[in-house]
Amino acid sequence: MQFFILNSTIKNSSLDDSTLIWAIICSVLLHILFAVVVPNFKLDLTKKIPDLLTIEIVQPKPPVPVKEILPEPPKPAEPIKPLPKKQLKPEIRPIETKSEPVQSEPPPPSVITAAPKVDAPPVITVPPPAPPKKIEPTEEDLSAALGQYGSTLGRAIAKHKSYPKIAAMRGWQGECLLDLKIDSSGNVLSADVKETSGYEALDNQALEMVRKAAPFPTPPEALRGRHFNITVPVSFKLE
Repeated sequence: MQFFILNSTIKNSSLDDSTLIWAIICSVLLHILFAVVVPNFKLDLTKKIPDLLTIEIVQPKPPVPVKEILPEPPKPAEPIKPLPKKQLKPEIRPIETKSEPVQSEPPPPSVITAAPKVDAPPVITVPPPAPPKKIEPTEEDLSAALGQYGSTLGRAIAKHKSYPKIAAMRGWQGECLLDLKIDSSGNVLSADVKETSGYEALDNQALEMVRKAAPFPTPPEALRGRHFNITVPVSFKLE
C-alpha cells in the first residue's frame, strides 16, 4: 500500500516536471516571438479623426420693398431752328448769238387765168310736211270699240268651247266673267277670272279656251297703240 502511494507520488512528480518544462519552453518561445514581432509593429496614431459636418439653417431675410418707378415726364420739344438761307450768286452767262442763214426770196407764183364762173340757180329746200295730228278717241268711241271687240273675242273663244266631263256628269252650269288684258296687236297679256261661275272646273275650262283662241284679231282703230282690259263672258249650259 505504501509502495503504491509512493509510486503514484513519483509518477505525479515526474508529470509536474515535464509540464513545467513545457511551460518554460512555451514562455521562451513567446518571448522570442514578441521580441521579433513587436519591433516591426508600428501603430499609426497619426491619422486624424474626420471633422464633423455641421449644418446650420438660416432663416430667409424679409423681401426688400420695391420702390414704384414713376414714368419720367416728357421733355418739352426743342424748337426747330430755321436753316440759314444760302445766298445764291447770280451766274452771268455770255449770250450766244446764232447767225441765221439768209433765205432767198421765192420767185413770184405764176398767175393762172380761170374761166369766169356761171352763177348756179339757188337751191330751194322744202321742209317735209308735218305728220297729221292724231285725234284722240272720245269716251263714246272707246266704249263702242270695246263693245265691238268684246263680241269678236266672245265668238273667237266660243269656237274652242268644250264642256268638262265632270261638270256634264253632275249637271253643273254657269257663266264666268274673264278679265283679259290685250295689247295693240291682239296678244293676251294676262287672263283672270273676274266673276266665278260657282264651279272651279268651269272657270278653269274658260281660261283654257282663251289660251287656245289667242292671239285674237287686231283691235279697232280706237284701241290701237295702247294696252287695255276687256271683260268677256263665257257661258256653260247643258242642252
